Amino acid sequence: MQRHAPAPGSPDIVRMQDVHFRWPGARSFSLSIDDFTLPASAKVLLVGPSGTGKSTFLSLLCGIVAPSSGTLEVMGTDLARLSHSARDRFRAEHFGIIFQMFNLLPYGSVLDNVMLPLSFSRTRAGRAAKKGTAEDEARRLLNSLGLDAEVLSGYSTAALSVGQQQRVAAARALIGAPEVIVADEPTSALDRNRQLAFLDLLFAEAGKAGSAVIMVSHEEELGMRFDRVLRLDEIARAERSAAA
Repeated sequence: MQRHAPAPGSPDIVRMQDVHFRWPGARSFSLSIDDFTLPASAKVLLVGPSGTGKSTFLSLLCGIVAPSSGTLEVMGTDLARLSHSARDRFRAEHFGIIFQMFNLLPYGSVLDNVMLPLSFSRTRAGRAAKKGTAEDEARRLLNSLGLDAEVLSGYSTAALSVGQQQRVAAARALIGAPEVIVADEPTSALDRNRQLAFLDLLFAEAGKAGSAVIMVSHEEELGMRFDRVLRLDEIARAERSAAA
């Protein structure tokens, strides 16, 4: 499939410059990012083997951790200057996250899981209810992602297959049209055909919302579905310090 770049002049929704972060500990891991930008509505795949800092990169991007130095701007806000609680609020408003292990509430219903982010963001709750109710939007997303919302509405997520859990996690990330969708190896448990089918569905919904998507993976072959493929070692330097 031919890759389509974002429209010329698309504003950068994320900008990292001279960012440095080090996890605490005697055998600490550090990551330095010289320069990275994410255009609005872009689809970017970040690849690299395990242990090279992909999850640390996402933690920085989402404001889960703050850099010790450098500039990390999302939508013009420098996350490095925000308090921990302010970063949490900002993440709830502007990021939809698909975790590698999905992190669904195991005994909550499918609809409860999808609508969970709306409890933490008035902006996303308002967007979700723009054309009806938030529950209507949750059902629409589930159906669009290939799940029968009517059949699953009474199920707990613990009763779902891995593929079904993955799509519930995607619907949860997408609800309320956050500006950035972040995905941490969400397709690692699927075969190639199901991986590509999932990405097509995810990108279709992200495109409707105008959301940028950044996904990390060790599978560079998935790049055919993305606008841009980056190797982490092209934009970042990772170091491990030995114990004293």
